[in-house]
Amino acid sequence: MPQRTARAVRVRWLVLSAVLTWGLALPLATWAEDHGAPSGPTGGPAAAQHCEEGIAAARRGATPARGPTGASGSSRPASSAPDGMVWIPGGEFSMGSEEFPDARPVHRVAVDGFWMDVTEVTNAEFDRFVRATGYVTVAERVPRAEDYPGAPPENLVAGSVVFTPPPHEVPLDNHYQWWRYVPGADWRHPEGPASSIADRMNHPVVHVAYEDVLAYAKWANKRLPSEAEWEFAARGGLDGKPYVWGDEFRPHGKFMANTFQGHFPDKNTGEDGFLSTSPVKAFPPNGYGLYGMAGNVWEWVTDWYRPDYYAKLAAAGGVAHNPKGPDDSFDPMQPGAAKRVQKGGSFLCTDQYCSRYMPGGRGKGEPDTGTNHTGFRCVRDASG
Repeated sequence: MPQRTARAVRVRWLVLSAVLTWGLALPLATWAEDHGAPSGPTGGPAAAQHCEEGIAAARRGATPARGPTGASGSSRPASSAPDGMVWIPGGEFSMGSEEFPDARPVHRVAVDGFWMDVTEVTNAEFDRFVRATGYVTVAERVPRAEDYPGAPPENLVAGSVVFTPPPHEVPLDNHYQWWRYVPGADWRHPEGPASSIADRMNHPVVHVAYEDVLAYAKWANKRLPSEAEWEFAARGGLDGKPYVWGDEFRPHGKFMANTFQGHFPDKNTGEDGFLSTSPVKAFPPNGYGLYGMAGNVWEWVTDWYRPDYYAKLAAAGGVAHNPKGPDDSFDPMQPGAAKRVQKGGSFLCTDQYCSRYMPGGRGKGEPDTGTNHTGFRCVRDASG
Protein backbone atom coordinates (compact mmCIF):
# COMPACT_ATOMS: atom_id res chain seq x y z
CA MET A 1 0.00 0.00 0.00
CA PRO A 2 1.17 3.56 -0.62
CA GLN A 3 2.36 5.39 2.43
CA ARG A 4 3.68 8.85 3.20
CA THR A 5 5.78 9.79 6.21
CA ALA A 6 6.07 12.80 8.48
CA ARG A 7 9.58 13.25 7.11
CA ALA A 8 8.26 13.59 3.58
CA VAL A 9 5.82 16.33 4.48
CA ARG A 10 8.54 18.30 6.24
CA VAL A 11 10.60 18.23 3.04
CA ARG A 12 7.68 19.76 1.20
CA TRP A 13 7.44 22.49 3.80
CA LEU A 14 11.11 23.31 3.34
CA VAL A 15 10.27 23.75 -0.33
CA LEU A 16 7.47 26.12 0.65
CA SER A 17 9.95 28.18 2.66
CA ALA A 18 12.10 28.44 -0.45
CA VAL A 19 9.13 29.70 -2.42
CA LEU A 20 8.29 32.35 0.15
CA THR A 21 11.89 33.40 0.70
CA TRP A 22 13.36 33.31 -2.80
CA GLY A 23 10.28 33.55 -4.98
CA LEU A 24 10.71 30.17 -6.65
CA ALA A 25 7.70 29.23 -8.75
CA LEU A 26 5.84 25.98 -8.14
CA PRO A 27 2.80 24.59 -9.96
CA LEU A 28 -0.63 25.22 -8.47
CA ALA A 29 -3.69 23.04 -8.54
CA THR A 30 -6.07 24.89 -10.82
CA TRP A 31 -9.55 25.86 -9.68
CA ALA A 32 -10.40 26.60 -13.33
CA GLU A 33 -10.80 22.88 -13.99
CA ASP A 34 -13.93 22.93 -11.85
CA HIS A 35 -14.89 26.57 -12.19
CA GLY A 36 -16.33 26.08 -15.64
CA ALA A 37 -18.44 23.10 -14.60
CA PRO A 38 -22.24 23.34 -14.82
CA SER A 39 -24.07 24.34 -11.66
CA GLY A 40 -25.76 21.76 -9.48
CA PRO A 41 -28.95 22.27 -7.46
CA THR A 42 -27.01 23.81 -4.56
CA GLY A 43 -25.98 26.73 -6.75
CA GLY A 44 -22.28 25.91 -6.78
CA PRO A 45 -20.26 24.17 -9.47
CA ALA A 46 -21.31 20.56 -9.90
CA ALA A 47 -17.63 19.68 -9.82
CA ALA A 48 -16.90 21.86 -6.78
CA GLN A 49 -13.23 22.13 -5.89
CA HIS A 50 -12.07 19.99 -2.99
CA CYS A 51 -11.23 22.08 0.05
CA GLU A 52 -8.16 19.85 0.33
CA GLU A 53 -6.73 21.03 -2.98
CA GLY A 54 -6.02 24.43 -1.50
CA ILE A 55 -4.07 22.77 1.28
CA ALA A 56 -2.16 20.66 -1.21
CA ALA A 57 -1.26 23.71 -3.25
CA ALA A 58 0.08 25.50 -0.19
CA ARG A 59 2.01 22.41 0.88
CA ARG A 60 3.60 22.10 -2.54
CA GLY A 61 4.90 25.53 -1.74
CA ALA A 62 5.66 23.89 2.16
CA THR A 63 -31.20 8.52 -9.80
CA PRO A 64 -33.70 8.48 -6.92
CA ALA A 65 -32.57 5.94 -4.39
CA ARG A 66 -34.56 3.18 -2.79
CA GLY A 67 -34.88 3.32 0.95
CA PRO A 68 -32.43 1.41 3.15
CA THR A 69 -33.03 -2.28 3.60
CA GLY A 70 -31.70 -4.83 6.02
CA ALA A 71 -28.18 -6.17 5.83
CA SER A 72 -26.52 -9.13 7.46
CA GLY A 73 -25.07 -8.47 10.86
CA SER A 74 -27.39 -5.50 11.48
CA SER A 75 -29.05 -6.81 14.66
CA ARG A 76 -28.25 -4.71 17.71
CA PRO A 77 -26.01 -6.48 20.23
CA ALA A 78 -27.59 -7.49 23.52
CA SER A 79 -24.90 -5.60 25.44
CA SER A 80 -25.41 -1.99 26.51
CA ALA A 81 -24.10 0.84 24.38
CA PRO A 82 -20.46 1.80 24.90
CA ASP A 83 -20.12 5.21 26.51
CA GLY A 84 -20.62 8.02 24.00
CA MET A 85 -21.56 5.70 21.14
CA VAL A 86 -24.79 4.87 19.32
CA TRP A 87 -25.77 1.74 17.41
CA ILE A 88 -25.87 2.09 13.61
CA PRO A 89 -28.13 -0.75 12.43
CA GLY A 90 -26.55 -1.41 9.07
CA GLY A 91 -28.43 -1.87 5.83
CA GLU A 92 -28.39 -1.20 2.13
CA PHE A 93 -28.28 2.29 0.66
CA SER A 94 -27.38 4.34 -2.40
CA MET A 95 -23.85 5.64 -1.92
CA GLY A 96 -22.35 8.66 -3.66
CA SER A 97 -23.68 11.82 -5.29
CA GLU A 98 -24.22 13.00 -8.83
CA GLU A 99 -23.10 16.45 -7.65
CA PHE A 100 -19.40 15.57 -7.69
CA PRO A 101 -17.37 13.79 -10.39
CA ASP A 102 -15.44 11.61 -7.94
CA ALA A 103 -18.65 10.56 -6.15
CA ARG A 104 -20.27 9.15 -9.32
CA PRO A 105 -22.02 6.97 -10.10
CA VAL A 106 -24.42 6.48 -7.23
CA HIS A 107 -24.27 2.76 -6.48
CA ARG A 108 -25.82 0.29 -4.05
CA VAL A 109 -23.85 -0.66 -0.95
CA ALA A 110 -24.65 -2.70 2.15
CA VAL A 111 -22.90 -2.43 5.50
CA ASP A 112 -23.19 -4.46 8.68
CA GLY A 113 -24.18 -2.81 11.94
CA PHE A 114 -21.61 -1.11 14.18
CA TRP A 115 -21.25 1.30 17.07
CA MET A 116 -20.26 4.90 16.27
CA ASP A 117 -19.17 7.87 18.33
CA VAL A 118 -22.07 10.27 18.79
CA THR A 119 -19.75 13.20 18.08
CA GLU A 120 -16.34 13.91 16.67
CA VAL A 121 -13.55 13.26 19.16
CA THR A 122 -13.29 16.41 21.27
CA ASN A 123 -10.30 18.29 22.61
CA ALA A 124 -11.21 17.02 26.08
CA GLU A 125 -11.18 13.39 24.92
CA PHE A 126 -7.95 13.78 23.00
CA ASP A 127 -6.39 15.50 26.01
CA ARG A 128 -7.22 12.46 28.17
CA PHE A 129 -5.54 10.23 25.59
CA VAL A 130 -2.40 12.37 25.52
CA ARG A 131 -2.20 12.58 29.31
CA ALA A 132 -2.58 8.80 29.57
CA THR A 133 -0.04 7.89 26.90
CA GLY A 134 2.32 10.83 26.45
CA TYR A 135 1.54 10.76 22.73
CA VAL A 136 3.03 13.52 20.55
CA THR A 137 1.19 14.36 17.35
CA VAL A 138 2.85 14.72 13.96
CA ALA A 139 2.33 18.49 14.04
CA GLU A 140 4.21 18.73 17.35
CA ARG A 141 7.29 16.82 16.21
CA VAL A 142 10.34 18.92 15.40
CA PRO A 143 12.20 17.83 12.25
CA ARG A 144 15.77 16.70 12.89
CA ALA A 145 18.61 18.62 11.26
CA GLU A 146 20.37 15.40 10.25
CA ASP A 147 17.36 14.45 8.14
CA TYR A 148 17.61 17.70 6.15
CA PRO A 149 21.26 18.54 5.48
CA GLY A 150 21.71 22.13 4.49
CA ALA A 151 18.29 23.28 5.67
CA PRO A 152 18.31 26.62 7.51
CA PRO A 153 17.63 26.08 11.23
CA GLU A 154 14.66 28.45 11.13
CA ASN A 155 12.89 26.06 8.76
CA LEU A 156 13.19 23.09 11.10
CA VAL A 157 10.16 23.88 13.21
CA ALA A 158 7.06 21.95 14.17
CA GLY A 159 3.77 23.30 12.89
CA SER A 160 0.67 22.68 10.85
CA VAL A 161 -1.58 24.08 8.12
CA VAL A 162 -4.00 26.87 9.08
CA PHE A 163 -6.75 28.60 7.12
CA THR A 164 -5.82 32.29 7.07
CA PRO A 165 -8.40 34.49 5.32
CA PRO A 166 -6.97 37.21 3.09
CA PRO A 167 -7.92 40.82 3.88
CA HIS A 168 -9.75 41.28 0.57
CA GLU A 169 -11.34 39.34 -2.27
CA VAL A 170 -8.96 37.07 -4.16
CA PRO A 171 -9.26 34.80 -7.20
CA LEU A 172 -10.15 31.26 -6.24
CA ASP A 173 -7.29 29.84 -8.31
CA ASN A 174 -4.54 30.98 -5.91
CA HIS A 175 -4.70 28.84 -2.80
CA TYR A 176 -1.56 30.35 -1.30
CA GLN A 177 -3.70 33.32 -0.32
CA TRP A 178 -5.69 31.45 2.31
CA TRP A 179 -3.68 28.41 3.42
CA ARG A 180 -0.52 28.96 5.45
CA TYR A 181 1.95 26.78 7.29
CA VAL A 182 2.07 28.16 10.84
CA PRO A 183 4.99 27.21 13.10
CA GLY A 184 3.67 26.12 16.46
CA ALA A 185 0.15 25.34 15.24
CA ASP A 186 -1.10 22.01 16.63
CA TRP A 187 -4.10 20.49 18.37
CA ARG A 188 -3.52 22.58 21.51
CA HIS A 189 -2.95 25.76 19.47
CA PRO A 190 -5.35 25.60 16.49
CA GLU A 191 -4.44 28.97 14.96
CA GLY A 192 -0.83 29.09 16.16
CA PRO A 193 1.17 29.51 19.38
CA ALA A 194 -0.91 32.45 20.64
CA SER A 195 -4.17 30.48 20.41
CA SER A 196 -5.57 28.01 22.93
CA ILE A 197 -8.26 25.37 23.35
CA ALA A 198 -8.99 26.39 26.95
CA ASP A 199 -12.50 27.50 26.00
CA ARG A 200 -12.87 24.88 23.25
CA MET A 201 -12.66 21.60 25.12
CA ASN A 202 -16.03 20.54 23.68
CA HIS A 203 -14.93 21.37 20.13
CA PRO A 204 -13.53 18.68 17.80
CA VAL A 205 -9.80 18.12 18.04
CA VAL A 206 -8.00 19.33 14.89
CA HIS A 207 -4.49 19.25 13.42
CA VAL A 208 -4.51 15.45 13.65
CA ALA A 209 -2.76 13.41 10.97
CA TYR A 210 -3.92 9.92 10.05
CA GLU A 211 -1.37 8.19 12.29
CA ASP A 212 -2.53 10.37 15.19
CA VAL A 213 -6.14 9.26 14.85
CA LEU A 214 -5.12 5.61 14.51
CA ALA A 215 -3.16 5.92 17.76
CA TYR A 216 -6.18 7.37 19.54
CA ALA A 217 -8.51 4.71 18.15
CA LYS A 218 -6.21 1.91 19.32
CA TRP A 219 -5.99 3.41 22.81
CA ALA A 220 -9.80 3.72 22.96
CA ASN A 221 -10.31 0.11 21.75
CA LYS A 222 -12.04 1.41 18.65
CA ARG A 223 -11.22 1.88 14.95
CA LEU A 224 -11.87 4.36 12.18
CA PRO A 225 -14.92 3.86 9.96
CA SER A 226 -14.75 2.92 6.32
CA GLU A 227 -16.11 5.46 3.86
CA ALA A 228 -19.20 3.31 3.31
CA GLU A 229 -19.86 2.98 7.05
CA TRP A 230 -19.42 6.71 7.54
CA GLU A 231 -21.79 7.67 4.73
CA PHE A 232 -24.45 5.15 5.75
CA ALA A 233 -24.35 6.54 9.29
CA ALA A 234 -24.35 10.16 8.10
CA ARG A 235 -27.52 9.66 6.10
CA GLY A 236 -29.36 8.60 9.25
CA GLY A 237 -31.89 6.51 7.34
CA LEU A 238 -32.65 9.26 4.78
CA ASP A 239 -31.40 7.39 1.75
CA GLY A 240 -30.90 9.51 -1.36
CA LYS A 241 -31.36 12.88 0.34
CA PRO A 242 -28.89 15.65 -0.47
CA TYR A 243 -28.31 16.57 3.19
CA VAL A 244 -28.10 14.51 6.34
CA TRP A 245 -31.30 16.21 7.56
CA GLY A 246 -33.32 16.13 4.32
CA ASP A 247 -33.91 18.07 1.13
CA GLU A 248 -33.31 21.72 2.02
CA PHE A 249 -30.02 23.26 3.13
CA ARG A 250 -31.78 25.60 5.58
CA PRO A 251 -35.23 24.21 6.39
CA HIS A 252 -37.47 27.07 7.55
CA GLY A 253 -34.40 29.31 7.48
CA LYS A 254 -32.63 27.33 10.20
CA PHE A 255 -28.91 26.57 10.07
CA MET A 256 -28.34 22.83 10.43
CA ALA A 257 -24.54 22.71 10.30
CA ASN A 258 -21.43 24.81 10.82
CA THR A 259 -20.45 26.02 7.34
CA PHE A 260 -19.12 29.19 5.71
CA GLN A 261 -21.39 32.21 5.12
CA GLY A 262 -20.40 35.41 3.37
CA HIS A 263 -17.77 35.70 0.64
CA PHE A 264 -15.17 32.94 0.44
CA PRO A 265 -12.38 33.06 1.48
CA ASP A 266 -12.04 36.62 2.78
CA LYS A 267 -15.28 37.29 4.68
CA ASN A 268 -17.09 34.79 6.86
CA THR A 269 -20.09 36.60 8.31
CA GLY A 270 -20.67 33.88 10.89
CA GLU A 271 -24.45 33.93 10.48
CA ASP A 272 -24.61 30.40 11.86
CA GLY A 273 -22.90 31.62 15.04
CA PHE A 274 -19.38 30.40 14.29
CA LEU A 275 -16.32 31.56 12.38
CA SER A 276 -14.26 28.45 13.07
CA THR A 277 -15.04 25.15 14.79
CA SER A 278 -18.12 24.85 16.97
CA PRO A 279 -19.02 22.66 19.95
CA VAL A 280 -19.69 19.15 18.73
CA LYS A 281 -23.38 19.30 19.70
CA ALA A 282 -24.06 22.83 18.46
CA PHE A 283 -26.48 21.65 15.75
CA PRO A 284 -29.25 19.01 15.71
CA PRO A 285 -28.36 15.31 15.37
CA ASN A 286 -29.35 13.19 12.40
CA GLY A 287 -31.82 10.31 12.40
CA TYR A 288 -29.37 7.98 14.15
CA GLY A 289 -28.57 10.49 16.87
CA LEU A 290 -25.18 11.48 15.42
CA TYR A 291 -24.01 15.08 15.70
CA GLY A 292 -21.82 16.96 13.25
CA MET A 293 -22.06 14.66 10.23
CA ALA A 294 -22.07 17.76 8.02
CA GLY A 295 -19.74 20.73 8.37
CA ASN A 296 -17.60 21.71 11.36
CA VAL A 297 -14.58 19.49 10.55
CA TRP A 298 -13.68 16.95 7.90
CA GLU A 299 -13.41 13.42 9.31
CA TRP A 300 -10.78 10.83 8.40
CA VAL A 301 -11.96 7.42 7.17
CA THR A 302 -9.87 4.37 6.31
CA ASP A 303 -10.31 4.22 2.52
CA TRP A 304 -7.56 5.19 0.13
CA TYR A 305 -8.74 7.84 -2.31
CA ARG A 306 -9.28 7.18 -6.00
CA PRO A 307 -11.75 9.18 -8.14
CA ASP A 308 -12.55 6.06 -10.20
CA TYR A 309 -13.35 3.73 -7.31
CA TYR A 310 -17.12 4.19 -7.42
CA ALA A 311 -17.19 3.48 -11.14
CA LYS A 312 -15.36 0.20 -10.54
CA LEU A 313 -17.82 -0.83 -7.83
CA ALA A 314 -20.77 0.01 -10.07
CA ALA A 315 -19.25 -1.89 -12.99
CA ALA A 316 -19.04 -5.01 -10.85
CA GLY A 317 -22.84 -4.97 -10.62
CA GLY A 318 -25.09 -5.94 -7.73
CA VAL A 319 -24.64 -4.65 -4.21
CA ALA A 320 -21.18 -4.05 -2.74
CA HIS A 321 -21.06 -5.53 0.77
CA ASN A 322 -18.87 -3.75 3.33
CA PRO A 323 -16.51 -2.20 0.76
CA LYS A 324 -13.16 -1.17 2.22
CA GLY A 325 -11.90 1.06 -0.58
CA PRO A 326 -9.27 0.53 -3.27
CA ASP A 327 -5.90 -1.11 -2.65
CA ASP A 328 -4.00 2.01 -3.60
CA SER A 329 -4.44 5.74 -4.01
CA PHE A 330 -4.41 7.99 -7.04
CA ASP A 331 -5.29 11.67 -7.23
CA PRO A 332 -4.99 13.15 -10.74
CA MET A 333 -4.44 16.57 -9.17
CA GLN A 334 -1.33 15.22 -7.41
CA PRO A 335 -0.34 11.92 -9.04
CA GLY A 336 2.56 11.29 -6.67
CA ALA A 337 0.66 11.83 -3.42
CA ALA A 338 -1.16 8.97 -1.68
CA LYS A 339 -4.33 10.20 0.03
CA ARG A 340 -7.04 8.96 2.35
CA VAL A 341 -10.70 9.88 2.02
CA GLN A 342 -12.20 12.47 4.33
CA LYS A 343 -15.94 12.96 4.78
CA GLY A 344 -18.46 15.52 5.96
CA GLY A 345 -17.04 18.89 4.94
CA SER A 346 -16.09 21.63 7.39
CA PHE A 347 -16.74 25.14 8.63
CA LEU A 348 -15.05 26.34 5.42
CA CYS A 349 -17.46 24.65 3.02
CA THR A 350 -19.66 26.90 0.89
CA ASP A 351 -21.42 26.50 -2.43
CA GLN A 352 -19.12 29.24 -3.74
CA TYR A 353 -16.21 26.82 -3.57
CA CYS A 354 -16.83 23.47 -1.87
CA SER A 355 -20.28 22.12 -0.96
CA ARG A 356 -19.05 18.72 0.15
CA TYR A 357 -20.91 18.91 3.44
CA MET A 358 -23.39 16.75 1.51
CA PRO A 359 -23.16 13.12 2.71
CA GLY A 360 -22.24 11.82 -0.75
CA GLY A 361 -19.39 14.30 -1.10
CA ARG A 362 -15.78 13.21 -0.74
CA GLY A 363 -12.68 14.97 0.51
CA LYS A 364 -9.10 13.73 0.48
CA GLY A 365 -5.93 14.37 2.39
CA GLU A 366 -2.37 13.15 2.66
CA PRO A 367 -2.15 10.92 5.74
CA ASP A 368 0.79 12.78 7.24
CA THR A 369 -0.91 16.16 7.37
CA GLY A 370 -3.49 17.67 9.69
CA THR A 371 -5.19 21.06 9.39
CA ASN A 372 -7.38 23.28 11.55
CA HIS A 373 -10.49 21.95 9.82
CA THR A 374 -9.83 18.20 10.01
CA GLY A 375 -10.80 15.85 12.86
CA PHE A 376 -12.30 12.37 13.26
CA ARG A 377 -14.67 10.05 15.08
CA CYS A 378 -14.39 6.34 15.81
CA VAL A 379 -16.48 3.20 15.49
CA ARG A 380 -16.51 -0.20 17.15
CA ASP A 381 -17.61 -3.56 15.79
CA ALA A 382 -20.72 -5.23 17.17
CA SER A 383 -18.54 -7.85 18.81
CA GLY A 384 -16.57 -4.93 20.28
